[in-house]
Amino acid sequence: MDDDSDLPHATPDRDYDTIGEKPAGAAPVPRPKVPGTLPPRGACDAHVHILSGRDEFELWEGRSEDPPPGRGLDDWLDLLNAHLSTLEIDRVVLVHSILYGTDNAVTLAALKRLGDRARGVGLVSDDATAAELDRLADAGVRAIRLNHVHGGVISWAGVQRLAPMLAERGMHVQMLLHAHRHLDDLADGITALPCPVVLDHLAWPELGNDRGLDTLERLVGDGHAVTKLSGIYRFSDAPWHAADPLVDRLVQANPDGILWGSDWPHIMLNGAPMPDAGMLLDAFFRAVTDSDARQKTLVDTPARLFGF
Repeated sequence: MDDDSDLPHATPDRDYDTIGEKPAGAAPVPRPKVPGTLPPRGACDAHVHILSGRDEFELWEGRSEDPPPGRGLDDWLDLLNAHLSTLEIDRVVLVHSILYGTDNAVTLAALKRLGDRARGVGLVSDDATAAELDRLADAGVRAIRLNHVHGGVISWAGVQRLAPMLAERGMHVQMLLHAHRHLDDLADGITALPCPVVLDHLAWPELGNDRGLDTLERLVGDGHAVTKLSGIYRFSDAPWHAADPLVDRLVQANPDGILWGSDWPHIMLNGAPMPDAGMLLDAFFRAVTDSDARQKTLVDTPARLFGF
């Protein structure tokens, strides 16, 4: 992988002897590079997380790391605004981080501050109620997320139970999974869900392992799933050319079934180098050259799914 030693990383400024504290994650670059190609008006970053100071919002006991120290919600919103303005992106989807479990308070607070240019993806448990979904929908949350990679707070059975209620509210399911480990087994169930399904990070494949990729192409091509061109830095070395053939394959299968997201601020890196979101947007424009496909990915499909 490319050397990332010149990128700023947060350094923990305290000991982690307190019960419940975890090692701090890395911080993103303060401002990304300006991309070589600017997106169309109304473009959406369909996958970011919002963080807060440790004492502002309760963290989940099962988390693997703490947010980088030294910044509160206001600071993270300032960084997010710098991220969006530099990339010239008008809309954003806040994916509630598993660092906070099913307490969606930090994401809801950020949605309120960001106004109509933002939508949310929340986390709920298997026994979530219709009233809970109503509260989330009223606050701008348009999906709930199942994390099949890190473990999480809702199961596949819970998603199947909630899917009809989500469909009634114009909401959808977002899933983090590994194509080579999970997708073949879940494909029939995904197809049967009564609400849309969005697969994060191109279904997070293991490049060189083709298992699940035909299934991914079929689900996207048949309109049974949308996938996000996000997180490519998690399975490919910068500048991420290795992901281009899969991106092209999925865009060719169905240009209406694609979203783009930066995955900012790139939490839970697990050894991957900290990326620059401007370079990630450059990688998108390199891999997706058709202007209509770019418009659909960045503007039309997020508008349709998230109600912008």
